[in-house]
Amino acid sequence: MRYPVADWQAVLEEVVRERHPALVGYACLFTTDRPAAEDLVQDALVRTFSRPRTLTDRHTAEGYVREVIRTTFLDQLRKKRTWTSRAHLFVQPEAAADTPDRSAAAAVDVQSALNALPARERACVVLRFFDDLPVADVAQALGISQGAVKRYLSDGTAKLRLSLDVTVRLDEPGTTSVAVHPVTRTGRSQS
Repeated sequence: MRYPVADWQAVLEEVVRERHPALVGYACLFTTDRPAAEDLVQDALVRTFSRPRTLTDRHTAEGYVREVIRTTFLDQLRKKRTWTSRAHLFVQPEAAADTPDRSAAAAVDVQSALNALPARERACVVLRFFDDLPVADVAQALGISQGAVKRYLSDGTAKLRLSLDVTVRLDEPGTTSVAVHPVTRTGRSQS
């Protein structure tokens, strides 16, 4: 449905009413938990609709919100990386020794496997395979070279294959069968 340019509130209401769950699902691909994904969607909606724009239909607005979700996630990632590179300046050595080990257990489904990936690899995998963007567009969206994107994709998909124990069979020409076997904490397939 198309709205007059001045009726951006109707576009916002339609996006929130009809596409909010899909946007949260999309944000979950980037973040490690649902509350963080919901916060990311909320931030994206505020950033998208807080300025006058010519968003005249839900599809254009949703695409813009998805782009803002990606850029907001990457901005938060950069801020976190900057903070962690300087956090040692503010922490006493005794307190640093007491921090719990945050290594993740082996993944049992796609979401937890994505969460186990480093943020750059996860962003590349999501943009390439979930958004179906070409490598050049992924590189442009993340502000890195195409070679770096290819490397992140190679490393990320290799890790996903290991954690999900993905086997691809080509039994007949023109058909592909993919079997996913969850991996236990010991690293062995449950099948």
